[in-house]
Amino acid sequence: MKKLIFQTIQESDLAEVLGMFKTAAERISKMNVDHWQYWKNPPQEKVEWVKDGIKNQEYFFVLNEKNNKIGMLRILDEDLLYWGKQDKKSKYVHSLIVKDEFAGNNLAEKILDEVEILAHKNACKYLRLDCDSKNQKLCAFYENLGFQKVGAKELPLSIYNLYEREVTKSS
Repeated sequence: MKKLIFQTIQESDLAEVLGMFKTAAERISKMNVDHWQYWKNPPQEKVEWVKDGIKNQEYFFVLNEKNNKIGMLRILDEDLLYWGKQDKKSKYVHSLIVKDEFAGNNLAEKILDEVEILAHKNACKYLRLDCDSKNQKLCAFYENLGFQKVGAKELPLSIYNLYEREVTKSS
């Protein structure tokens, strides 16, 4: 697969973004996992969280070499809500979604590798993300990609495991 393209999501894309969250929540529900189910009918604070991320140009559609939207994610330079103030420069990943029709091709791993290359270019020490602690399959997936659990954060909707991986990929 050729290099993936990250296209900044615009405010006019909000409905599409929320639709991608809803579709992902429905897929997760079919796996009998209680994760992201609030995206089926998102509370206002989650919608505002997405709007803020779009306004701050932190949300990206992921495009393949044919310019198909294969997914999306949010990339932050700081994540005070989940991680608090940190002293090591890092990139933080949220809301990683691969569309159903593109699933099963190691795309989530390839997307994370692209973010790691970006992190390396920005002299970051870590690539960090969180995962709902109830989604054991997803937690194991991240651990198999070399992410280490370094903590947990309790928020109103769930408890989230905090993961980090040292940045080593430069291309």
